[in-house]
Formats: sequence, structure tokens, C-alpha cells
Amino acid sequence: MKQKYAVIVFFALIAASGLTSFSSYRATELLVEDDMSQALALALDEQQSDVISADTIRVFNSHLQLEQLRGHAMLAVDTRQKGFRCEAKCAKATIFSMSEQRPALALWALAMLWAVFCLYRRKQEMPLLAALPHYGGLRYSESEARFFDAEGQHVKLTPMQQQLMELFFHAPNHTLSKTDICEALWPKKEDASETLYTLIRRLKPIVEQHSNLKIEVDRGKAYGLKAK
Repeated sequence: MKQKYAVIVFFALIAASGLTSFSSYRATELLVEDDMSQALALALDEQQSDVISADTIRVFNSHLQLEQLRGHAMLAVDTRQKGFRCEAKCAKATIFSMSEQRPALALWALAMLWAVFCLYRRKQEMPLLAALPHYGGLRYSESEARFFDAEGQHVKLTPMQQQLMELFFHAPNHTLSKTDICEALWPKKEDASETLYTLIRRLKPIVEQHSNLKIEVDRGKAYGLKAK
């Protein structure tokens, strides 16, 4: 897997963990607000007064249906408006502790495991890649018949592009004549000029994207891999 995709997966897992955590917290927050509101309404109705006393707090707690809230919910008086208004409040830490965070933690742990796995795999691959023959940022593995860029990512080539790149890699000075290429790739074709031109045109951007090389043309008679 390309490095950028590994990073995308990692941040996707982190984002999923955060969204799951927030969603659970918000659902619990609404549940807590509803429970406190009904408990406060019942307590004030029984007391027939907006004045907070020890009895108000005791009755309020007795009407809370969420057991985790009892002893943690608070009553306060709001003086920002005309008159007094009793409010029920709860600390964010209490709401968070009541929310279901196990799915979010599982996703977070999965993200950490993914990061460790990617780092381990890259650490294992780098010494092997460093030992491969290289030129201009490209490395070639004979055993796998694959080209790799400077970051160790596999360079995807069509079968014909692969054959031509192998010819370039093994040729003296990485240069080939037009005749050599045509005879190697299309031995039965009388004139493969147009086919070669199309192949070179499509291969050029791939080479330049994944290396510090470019394909140079010598008056249509020779082609070579050269450093930019």
C-alpha cells in the first residue's frame, strides 16, 4: 500500500473515533438534560417553591432516573433574567464518564495498531530496498520484476512499459537505439515506429513522476534515461 493511503487510513480511523466519541457524548448529554429537567420539575412541584433548600436537593436526587447522576447533578439559581430561575446542571466529566466510549476507544486503538504495523512494515522493507540496484531514484528488484520509487512504493507499469524500463535499466549508460528497442519488443513487426512513439509518450510522465529521471530522444534514433 502506498504511504499516502496508509496515512489516509490512519486519520480516517482517528476521525471515526472522534466522531463516535462525540456522538455518544451528545446522546448521553441529551439524556442527562431530560432526566435532570423532569427531576427538577417534580422536585419544585412537590416543594411548591423556587427556593433551593436541602430538601429540594434531596427530592431532586430522588427523582433522578439515571443512577449515575445522583450525587453528581447540581442545582443552581439563574439571575441573568428578571426574577430567579432554578436550573439543574451536571459536569461535562460526569456526562463523559456516563457515555459509551468503548467503540471510540476500540477505533482509536485500531488506529494506533495500524500506525505501528505500517511503521514496522516500512522498517522491514527499507533495508531490502536499499540493497537493490538503483538509478535516479528508481530501484529495480530482479526477484520481483518490479520498480520502486525513492519512497519504496511500487511503480505500476503496463507489461510493455515494464519490458522497456528493464531494457533501459540494463543497457550501458541506460541508452538504447530505436532498432534495439523495436527488435526486442516487436521482433515480428516490420515498422514499429508509431507503436514505439506511443509507448514512449505514455511512459515519460510515469518516469518523471516517480524518479529524478526523464526519457531523452536523440532525433528518433536513440532513447535514454537521463537525470533531470
